[in-house]
Amino acid sequence: MQIVIYITFALLSIALIFTFIRLLLGPTLPDRVVALELLPSAIVVMIGTYAIYTDIASFIDVAVVVALMAFLAAIGFARFLERGGPRDD
Repeated sequence: MQIVIYITFALLSIALIFTFIRLLLGPTLPDRVVALELLPSAIVVMIGTYAIYTDIASFIDVAVVVALMAFLAAIGFARFLERGGPRDD
């Protein structure tokens, strides 16, 4: 079981690195928005995996809070773009 969790952590770390690279390099705003939405999703999965690994249920609450904050950030960013925010695509 621990080997599966270690592999999951490794793959999620690689995914976070690639997502962060896409966030920095772009090339367009939609690419950056997708990367910005993927980061908290991967972090929520990582927190959930850690909760399973440590068998501490309170980490699930942390994952839910991070997911809710990411959702609210996505709504705010979509409203910003809808009202004519800067675009480069």
